[in-house]
Amino acid sequence: MPRDARPAAETTIDTGLVEALVARQHPDLAGQPVRHHAGGWDNEVFRLGDRYAVRLPRRRLAAGLVEAELRWLPSLASRLPLPVPAPLRRGDPGAGYPWTWSITAWLPGDLAVHLRPDDQTDAARALGEFVRALAAPAPAQAPPNPFRGVPLADRHARVLAGLAALSEAHDRELATRVWEQALAVPPWEGPSVWLHGDLHPGNVLVCGGRVGAVLDFGDLTAGDPATDLSVAWMLWGPGDRETFRAAAGGCDDATWARARGNALAHAVACLAGSADDPVLGPMSRRTLAAVLTDPA
Repeated sequence: MPRDARPAAETTIDTGLVEALVARQHPDLAGQPVRHHAGGWDNEVFRLGDRYAVRLPRRRLAAGLVEAELRWLPSLASRLPLPVPAPLRRGDPGAGYPWTWSITAWLPGDLAVHLRPDDQTDAARALGEFVRALAAPAPAQAPPNPFRGVPLADRHARVLAGLAALSEAHDRELATRVWEQALAVPPWEGPSVWLHGDLHPGNVLVCGGRVGAVLDFGDLTAGDPATDLSVAWMLWGPGDRETFRAAAGGCDDATWARARGNALAHAVACLAGSADDPVLGPMSRRTLAAVLTDPA
């Protein structure tokens, strides 16, 4: 993500800091080359040698997200059919850095937003099986999230603001009808299930032409399974969407309609705040087009 598209960092993070933190707290891993790999809204990621990644929050808001990953992701990872960056080591504040951080295994590949899998049907099946394996009933202590896994009605005001910002009147009118249809669907009444919370092509790795891993569990939460099912409109056309739906457990029509609503909500939110971003902008426009042309 371009650095000028992100909220300002609340602390300085560079290779020198990472080297110091690793040397003081995990000396058995010290001495390996450290290089910056990527940065998002909430975290900076550095490679540590060839086998590890170091993930450090860049804002206070994200510090609690790392704590949630440290608590929950290792146990969830053991039952998932795709690799995920489960924390291997915990890092504590130090060397002038104020928050908890983590060390994970390095997962190779390219983001699906840049490199599509060779076989889209196989990819839809693989990611569907991942969603199905993750979406087990979650305990009451699962991390809360005010924006993910919640009823669509809870997102209504933000979606209306995003719809108003759409530049094309035709898209705005059609998207409003799609959103109203999704709102009219009964809300989820089943148990709250585990959710990735931010499942989109920028958090899916492609390796060797296939889906290789799922990244960034900072929004890990529990709630309506329609949240994660919304990735179907971000990656595939109607046929492979149905393959994904079946592999994910074959949800009922109401859940699938809410998933479409969640995809719309994600697209208009990104377009309202990051339309010029070279990654989020095109991804959101593709998602919006897929939602609006869906024959459902």
